[in-house]
Amino acid sequence: MPRIKLLEQEIYEFQHRIEVRPQDVNYGGHLGNDSLISLVGAARARLFRSMGLSELDLGNGSTGLILMDLAVNYKAEAFLFDQLVIETHIGETAPKGFRMFHRVRKGPSLVALVEAGVATYDYALKKTAPVPAEFLERLALRHEKA
Repeated sequence: MPRIKLLEQEIYEFQHRIEVRPQDVNYGGHLGNDSLISLVGAARARLFRSMGLSELDLGNGSTGLILMDLAVNYKAEAFLFDQLVIETHIGETAPKGFRMFHRVRKGPSLVALVEAGVATYDYALKKTAPVPAEFLERLALRHEKA
C-alpha cells in the first residue's frame, strides 16, 4: 500500500519538551496516535505563546488559525514516561495560510513526522483572512535567530 511520505525539514526553529503521560498510552502499551496529535497541539500552542501570540490571535487582534489538513508518519514507538522533543518549523506561507512541520524525537530516535496545513481565519466573520503582517514579522525574526 502506498504511504504518505513526509520529509524532515532542514531547520526547526521551535522546540518543546514533554513527557509521555499515563493517559497518552494506548492498549498496545505505547503512545497512542490520538495522544501524539494532542501533544503536537500542545507544542503548537506553546510555540505561539513564545511569540506573544495565540491560535486565536496571530498578532492583529482578529485573525487566528484553523487546521485544514494533517498527515503523520510514525517511525518508532514511544512509551510511558519517555521524554519527547517536539520540534516545529513554520514554512510555505501563502496569502491565507501556512504549513507547520513537526519532528517528534525520543533522544536521537525519530518517533514521528507531522505536517499540518492551517488557514488563517477570522472567527468573528467566520471566513478565511490574510496572514497578519504582525505574524510574518515575528516569524521572520525567529527564522533569523535559527
